Amino acid sequence: MLFQKTARSAAALFGFLFCLSLAAQAQTSTLPNVTILATGGTIAGTGATSTTTVGYTAATVGIQTLIQAVPEMTKIANVSGEQVFQIASENMGNEHWLLLAKRVNTLLAQPTVDGIVITHGTDTLEETAYFLNLVVKSRKPVVVVGSMRPSTALSADGPINLYNAVMLAGSQEAIGRGVLVAMNDQINGARDVTKSNTTTTDTFKASELGMLGYIQGGKPYFYRTATRKHTVETEFDVMNLSTLPQVEIAYAHANVGPVAVEALVASGAKGLIHAGVGNGSLPAKVRPALSAARKKGVLIVRSSRVGQGIVARNGEANDDELDFVAGDNLSPQKARILLMLALTKTTNTRDIQKMFSTY
Repeated sequence: MLFQKTARSAAALFGFLFCLSLAAQAQTSTLPNVTILATGGTIAGTGATSTTTVGYTAATVGIQTLIQAVPEMTKIANVSGEQVFQIASENMGNEHWLLLAKRVNTLLAQPTVDGIVITHGTDTLEETAYFLNLVVKSRKPVVVVGSMRPSTALSADGPINLYNAVMLAGSQEAIGRGVLVAMNDQINGARDVTKSNTTTTDTFKASELGMLGYIQGGKPYFYRTATRKHTVETEFDVMNLSTLPQVEIAYAHANVGPVAVEALVASGAKGLIHAGVGNGSLPAKVRPALSAARKKGVLIVRSSRVGQGIVARNGEANDDELDFVAGDNLSPQKARILLMLALTKTTNTRDIQKMFSTY
């Protein structure tokens, strides 16, 4: 009799555990599949003490440690991780962008991947986001995330930023919105966002046109969407590229001369962004150097160091006569990215001008 009772109890326990296992499997199967691609940065950084928020070492923590630090993510997504590279983002190069873009496109082509999160240092985060915004060939969400405090700091912002990014990448609301940046409970579009403060956690802003939405209570709330073409709507394909054309930036200032322009052209630049004063104005000492560069075949884009506003075509310079391109409202660093990609398609300034009005 005792044996029968023990057997029945064991069978009941087994049945209970089996049901729990089935329930857990069912829950897991309904969660989105999100892959985190780690590239380093402050979010993977460590400091000497818990109060070290400057002077820390970036890119020291691996992807698995980052995932394990936020176990709550397993309740909102099936999370996997890959360490693509491990660098501080000031060292981000074209070769890193091409590697990252190819991996993102390969993963998003798989039906088992619903979204991508990219952990990234904040110094060049906006540039990587915009590059991906132009070359990712999927409507699935891609979310770039970082932090302003290292993982060892009191009130480190990395864990909550990463949690929110995973939630956003796995959400239906983010589909088709282009590459997004999720930090500080805010959602920004890759084209418009910029780092606006050297150290504070609310540094990423789209001050001119505004953020896209908020993250609150574990849900995304969108209030506007980007209207410029991106991702699947662009003409750019980097899957077969091993290099990108050399494009440099020349910064304008009072008493500026032609030295920077001439040096950059001599270095082999195929394109040059002139980060002009005001409405992309051309100082008298610089104009001849830019004109000479164009005659040598170097593509010239007039941008502005101001940070907001449209650089008017044929405004402060006769772009038609000089055969220059007006950079619209892109920052110099983002104009550089678009010109690099444009030069993989054409060297015709009229066609490139259309691209600056489209993307």
